[in-house]
Amino acid sequence: MALVLLPGGPGYMALDAKGCARKLEGNSLVRSRDLFHAAGFVTALVDAPSDHRGEDGLGGFRLSAQHADDIGKVIADVRARTQVPVWLIGTSRGAISAANAASRLTGPAAPDGLVLTSPVTSGRVGGYKPWVAQTVLGAKLEAIRVPVLVVVHAADTCIRTPPGLAGQIVARTSGGPEQVVTVRGGPGSRGGVSVEACRGQTPHGFLGQEAEVAAGIARFVRGGRY
Repeated sequence: MALVLLPGGPGYMALDAKGCARKLEGNSLVRSRDLFHAAGFVTALVDAPSDHRGEDGLGGFRLSAQHADDIGKVIADVRARTQVPVWLIGTSRGAISAANAASRLTGPAAPDGLVLTSPVTSGRVGGYKPWVAQTVLGAKLEAIRVPVLVVVHAADTCIRTPPGLAGQIVARTSGGPEQVVTVRGGPGSRGGVSVEACRGQTPHGFLGQEAEVAAGIARFVRGGRY
C-alpha cells in the first residue's frame, strides 16, 4: 500500500533530488517516513508548488480546488506506479489539505482512505492573515466517503489543534470505518496553550511516540483498529 504524506506548517520542504526534505525535518510525518517504509509502505512526500514557497507557504491555498487537484495528480501517479491502494495522510495544517482533497477528488485521483493527525480545528477569524481562520472543519467533510482515522494527543497545547474537537470531524464524514484516537503519555506538554506548542517536536508531533503512532496508523490502513 502507498501513503501520500502532507506536512504541516507552510508545507514547503525543499525536497532534494532524492526526495529528502531539507526543510520541515522536524515535522512528524517527515520524521516517521522511515517507520512507514519499515512497515512495508511506499510513501510520497508532497512539497509546496513553486508559486507557494514564500513566507506563508500554502497558506490560504489549502482549501482550494486547485490544491486538491494538484494532490489528486500525485495520488493518481502513485497509484499508476504501484498498482496498490493509496491513502492520504495530513498532519496539522497538512490535515486541511488532506481533508479538502478527500472531499473533492473522484476516480483514480481520489484516496482510498484518509488519516488526519493533530488536525487544525480552531482558526482565528479577523487575524492579520485571513487564511489563519481556515481549519479542517471548513472542508466539505460530508463528501468524504472513505475510511477516516483521526489521531490527536491529549497533551497537545497547540492553540490551533485542541484535541477535544477531533470528534467533530468524523461526526460529519460519511466513510467507514472511522476512528478517533487520543494518544497519551510521552514527554508531555512544554507549557500552556500557544502557537509555539504547534511545533513538530512536542506532543503536537507525537514526540517520543512516533513508532507507536506509525504502527497504529499502519494497522488502521490495513483494515484493523488503531
